[in-house]
Amino acid sequence: MRYLLDLAYMVAGILYLPFLMYRVFVTGKSRTGWAERFGGVKPRAGSDGCVWLHAVSVGEVNATRTLIEVIERRLPGLPVVISTTTDTGYARARQVYPDRQVFRYPLDFSWAVSRAIRRLRPAAIVLMELEIWPNMLEVARVHGVPVMVANGRITEQKSMRRFGKPVVRSIARRMFGKLACVGAQDETYAERFRMLGTPADRVHVTGTMKYDTAAVTDRVEGQEALVEELGIHRDEPLWVCGCTGPGEEAVVLEAYQRLLLETPALQLAIIPRKPERFDEAAGEIERRGLPFVRRSVCRGAPDGKEGVNVFLGDTMGELRQFYALGDVVFVGRTMTPLGGSDVLEVAGLAKAMIVGPSTYNFAEPVKALLAGGGIVQIDKMVDDAGADERLAGEVGRLLRDEGARREAGKSAREVLLANQGATERTVDLLCRLIEAGAS
Repeated sequence: MRYLLDLAYMVAGILYLPFLMYRVFVTGKSRTGWAERFGGVKPRAGSDGCVWLHAVSVGEVNATRTLIEVIERRLPGLPVVISTTTDTGYARARQVYPDRQVFRYPLDFSWAVSRAIRRLRPAAIVLMELEIWPNMLEVARVHGVPVMVANGRITEQKSMRRFGKPVVRSIARRMFGKLACVGAQDETYAERFRMLGTPADRVHVTGTMKYDTAAVTDRVEGQEALVEELGIHRDEPLWVCGCTGPGEEAVVLEAYQRLLLETPALQLAIIPRKPERFDEAAGEIERRGLPFVRRSVCRGAPDGKEGVNVFLGDTMGELRQFYALGDVVFVGRTMTPLGGSDVLEVAGLAKAMIVGPSTYNFAEPVKALLAGGGIVQIDKMVDDAGADERLAGEVGRLLRDEGARREAGKSAREVLLANQGATERTVDLLCRLIEAGAS
């Protein structure tokens, strides 16, 4: 099976080559890390094992911070190495873990995976959420390395449909059956792992680690720099729209122009989720004739423009600083069918927040926040008539009622605190795996 998959990957790679050339030479993506993608990671010194932790992109990397702290506290003899898939995930991991070994996840050729395992000598491989591949699991089994899924989730909209296709179903069952352990976010996700072939005794409900990684604080280091360098007025309201996706900036700006009729001094900060969309968002603002300033222009120097009330966050790593300054927060990728963005970091800051209907990536936290009164969910997508009016109505209501804003933020934080503990439960499972392998 490994060799058949290698052949299939080779054919797929040849077909994909023109698109890869376009990414490399036109978009500037995927230009680096190819030696690591083919298993050429830096060999680890010493003879002891390690924990290989894989996080696909930025969101998964952010979710590893508390997990790594707990692993190192409870397994002090095992260093943690981190792999990522995307360019943005790799950049974020290097930023968060400058003193750790960070590398690109190998392509799923059996020889590439085997080469990486021989060089790293992991005692266990931990995959965040779902990034599993058949050769990775088979080669790890051959090398005697247990593979577990942490913070596991399988979405109905994407993953279950993909794994349920006739051609894929039998491969998926063999693949999921090789998982040594799954720590699922909730019982719904746990049942999906069982349905796809993971033995029931290996599937455990640990909760979502996102509750543990969200910092509970009223201030974020660096927020004052935003105020000074962008010229944000702290005595006027600020609406922050973070992690926005395609089409959402247009709806947000329409809603903002409605709100200006009632609150002329209202300030707006838009922070798109993906760097490649920064210029697109800037174009949306320009088309409406709104004066604005880009964070990248003002970074490191007090160059904010007097009289400008619209700010574009076009840098990486400053989203939480913007959230900390907001009076009301809209969490993006929820009014477009992308499944949403992290709502818990907003909850940790005790901010009143609004989301749209597409939240399947954060279904359990959103459900808990709705039950606890810590979030407002509107029922409009970007293409729906009246989406801007509905969004403006909820933002305006919260801006007018300071008591409602405070109560919503307080409730969100209480939900966050009540649901912490998944990281410790996840590391419990990891410790058992490693102990079983050593015995």
